[in-house]
Amino acid sequence: MVKYFSNKTDIRSTWDLVASAFWQRYPNPFSTHVLTEDVVYREVTGDNQLFSRRLLTKTNRLPRWAERFFPSGMSRSVYVIEDSIVDPVNRNLITYTWNLNHTTIMSVEERCIFQDSAEEPATTLLKREAWISSSIFGFSRPIQEFGLARFKSNQVKAMKGLEYALSNLQGEATPWLLRDSVKDASGKAKEAAKNLASAAASPQKPQQYI
Repeated sequence: MVKYFSNKTDIRSTWDLVASAFWQRYPNPFSTHVLTEDVVYREVTGDNQLFSRRLLTKTNRLPRWAERFFPSGMSRSVYVIEDSIVDPVNRNLITYTWNLNHTTIMSVEERCIFQDSAEEPATTLLKREAWISSSIFGFSRPIQEFGLARFKSNQVKAMKGLEYALSNLQGEATPWLLRDSVKDASGKAKEAAKNLASAAASPQKPQQYI
């Protein structure tokens, strides 16, 4: 079982500016959980697309119930690979991200497509998708619920960070989003954390194979 998330956002800015802001969105005051970013590979392909691979180091404060799943001494940092393809001809930017460590506890895969709008001038369409899974027996469902709620909360911060980068490029503070189908999900993340804490405290029934 995998939790799936999808939403679409219209960004009131040209695709060229959005693509430029994408590379300049860190650091920003809304994404302090992103500690480092490093380009590990980059090339221009034969059809003039720019392919990049970056390594990001992120951290999120763990709720108390999550400590039981982390052996003592294990790093709390999350290492994330981000692949991106910039297509200046078709005017789109596609990104794929996934975590390298802690994948047994939770695996998060994300795909974003920034596409120049053919219908609305000076507008970029963003489609974001995510797949969240866990391999912890007996707790996979509540962990996925918590991961989904936290992802929603973090993606709101990510959009604010992109707005921040766009504002810096323009030299002004402007609300760039026309509409976003996802509201701040911090409350849902807290609720999911409470549910998972309750599940962790409850004794688990043995698995039945017949």
